[in-house]
Amino acid sequence: MSRIKIPIGPQHPALKEPENFQLALEGERIMEAGMRLGYNHRGMEKACEQRSYIQDIYLLERVCGICSHSHSTCFVQAVEEIAGLQITPRAAYIRVLIGELERIHSHMLWFGVAAHEVGFDTLLMYSWRDREIVMDLLAEISGNRVNYAINTIGGVRRDITPELSARIAQGIDRLEERTKYYIQVATEEATLIARLSKVGFLSKQDALALGAIGPTGRASAVDSDTRRDDPYAVYNELAFKVITDEHCDVYGRTLVRLGELMETYKIIRQVLERLPEGPLTVKAPRKIPAGEAFSRYEAPRGEDVHYVRSNGTEKPERVKVRAPTLANLASVAKMLENNYLADAPIIIAAIDPCFSCTDRALVLKEANGRNRRSMEWDALRTYGIEWHRRRGIDFAGAGKRLLKLMEGH
Repeated sequence: MSRIKIPIGPQHPALKEPENFQLALEGERIMEAGMRLGYNHRGMEKACEQRSYIQDIYLLERVCGICSHSHSTCFVQAVEEIAGLQITPRAAYIRVLIGELERIHSHMLWFGVAAHEVGFDTLLMYSWRDREIVMDLLAEISGNRVNYAINTIGGVRRDITPELSARIAQGIDRLEERTKYYIQVATEEATLIARLSKVGFLSKQDALALGAIGPTGRASAVDSDTRRDDPYAVYNELAFKVITDEHCDVYGRTLVRLGELMETYKIIRQVLERLPEGPLTVKAPRKIPAGEAFSRYEAPRGEDVHYVRSNGTEKPERVKVRAPTLANLASVAKMLENNYLADAPIIIAAIDPCFSCTDRALVLKEANGRNRRSMEWDALRTYGIEWHRRRGIDFAGAGKRLLKLMEGH
């Protein structure tokens, strides 16, 4: 049988973010898969070098709306290590609380997307309705449903009052009840089990060889979790299990995430019961001493990694981000092999991809295709303004009006 190649993306109804997959088919079966990255580079790492450490916290939160606390915590952990800062116990507990609420938000969102990809839209509506509970709690704590701005260098910016603690506990009780129902659906609903089982198989050997992390790796029996293996904040004081599964397919990835939700509720209850008294921050210098640090954080999608190098000024000399999706992309190609084309959307979705978090590199080629050049952040900003101005969009007037409004206040 002859092979044909099918492109999926970078813009495609099955993809929530831009990415390109090249699938080689024999009939309807995928024999080989390739990927291309680089459709949504936002220049954040370079931008960090031209901003202060405090400004970088808010910039790096926007690497991903769903994992915003993961990225800002990973960054401030690195900066605090370079500066030799030890945050207070209360700040460490609050960081864990927000991180675990964010995990609920992410896993409930993924569960709905997975249901949608297999045509179970009723389950999508249920899970996204219940996700509102945790998003309302996050909004009450921080003022925002995403990008919570909790972290600062040396601690956190928001406290948890006894009244707020009670409302969080009440919300967790309701979410736990709903998650038990979803576990019942996932383990008893024959259509859902049949649709997800033996789809996107990734053996433990392949998961280890390809570096699969987070729920993707744990669903292939890889017993790894940064919270337990290299604990940060106060995870070494909390009791929880690392959920693994041996199905090695999309069904296993579903069971792992639902199991992790139940463990997250246990962690949050421990945090609320043990939340110590004390200040939220310790004094941090504006200029961070010269040095470098490597920070790890167990984000909902897997291990997030930030590298920071300081040269003794108010701005970092280098910031490098390795988002979890990049680590899991190599596994996607393996998962797609020997599956039907119709299964490609749920297999790709099963790693909970965030392609826009992953894209990091930008190469500018001149029209002749031979010369390459790079731009500094200011030059890139000027280039963007001029590009829009040539098309009749002038930001100068808007900038003056904004300045006038700010001066008026």
